[in-house]
Amino acid sequence: MSSLRARLFISLAAFIIATGLGAGVWAFQWAFDEAIELQDAILLQVGVLAAQNHIDTRLPPQAGVDAEATLVIQEIGHQTPGPENGDARLNIPADLSDGLHTLSQAGGPWRVLMRTRTDGSRVTVGQPTSARDEIARDAAIRAVLPLCVLVPCLMVVVGLVIHYSFRRVTELARQLDAKQRDHLLRLPLDGLPKELHPFVGSINRLLDRLAVILEQQRRFIAHAAHELRTPITALSLQAENLERVELMPESRSRLTALRAGIRRVAHLLEQLLALAKYDLVKPALGPPIGLDDVAKAVVADLLPAAQARAIDVGFCRLEPTPVRADATAMAVMVRNLIDNAIRYSPDGGQVNVSVFHDGQRGFLRIEDTGPGIATGDLDAVFEPFNRGSRTDRDGTGLGLSIVQLIANNHQGSVVLENVTAIGRSGLRATVALPAL
Repeated sequence: MSSLRARLFISLAAFIIATGLGAGVWAFQWAFDEAIELQDAILLQVGVLAAQNHIDTRLPPQAGVDAEATLVIQEIGHQTPGPENGDARLNIPADLSDGLHTLSQAGGPWRVLMRTRTDGSRVTVGQPTSARDEIARDAAIRAVLPLCVLVPCLMVVVGLVIHYSFRRVTELARQLDAKQRDHLLRLPLDGLPKELHPFVGSINRLLDRLAVILEQQRRFIAHAAHELRTPITALSLQAENLERVELMPESRSRLTALRAGIRRVAHLLEQLLALAKYDLVKPALGPPIGLDDVAKAVVADLLPAAQARAIDVGFCRLEPTPVRADATAMAVMVRNLIDNAIRYSPDGGQVNVSVFHDGQRGFLRIEDTGPGIATGDLDAVFEPFNRGSRTDRDGTGLGLSIVQLIANNHQGSVVLENVTAIGRSGLRATVALPAL
């Protein structure tokens, strides 16, 4: 069993139950024996009275007294026998010695006391053992009942104590799960049991080392991308200069491929810089901006590229949607989503953009007519450089990672869904942000 809480509860519960059963058996037997001893003591006292006084053995029935619990007093020897207790009469052996005995009678075993007087007459006091055992059993059960109530109560108390003791650890785990994946702040020690302090201290030291490593990686990506921009720009200028030179057809085609490669590398560098920027520094929230205005500006900027492939880019729904966000970050996010939609839509396809608000949240929804994303890749494509199973289009695999990072930095979310309509396919990307 892997749960420490469950293991502790089961162990304590088993100990309590075993102890309760042992104590219950002992208490039952002890109370039962005490009740039998008490009844023997009553027989002895009644026997003394019967031996010192000639008591009328024909006792009338008493209201409220069980007939089976009634004592039978029987004279033996010099007394003229007569009916005792109605027709009840004990078959007593003549040579029975004085004292307490258990005898078998027609109705079952009896507990009897034999006494001999000074004049030689003898008297017997008896009671059925079934009635005595029933009385003793009832007394023993009443003695065990508190234990039967105490054991479940103890189990409940133990469960509550264990739950309360582990509540701070559970709360700490819940807080960690609620934090973003790049949140590497040290874990608080306040309120934690002292036994967990060394363990939490080790985790904090590990988080410190991870934070240093991640910081180094982010800075390396940012610096490398920045340093590569200058040579890539120089290569792009040289390629443009070659465009004005007379070249052979074969050289012209190779120049076209070279320029396409330079554009891909330049785009990759821009994406790496954007990823490093929004992963390293959280954007400062300025005055409210209109998410609809950002979307219109981005659509206008990308419209020539869409028209070159006869892709219809337009708004299905456009509402004023003010959000408190970084304008540059919003532009990068919207551009990446619309650029992906245009890139993966076939020639003559369609890209529909919607901006609207619903209550306290603003929404940006972009839907294309491309092939969509395999169901198993819908979550994986948010990882850097992961393009899923469809890699037949140019791309870096960083666009959706940047989109998710920007949305998370603004307390928003991104959801990808495949369009499953009859006769068409596509991908629907929905960004939700806190609205004003």
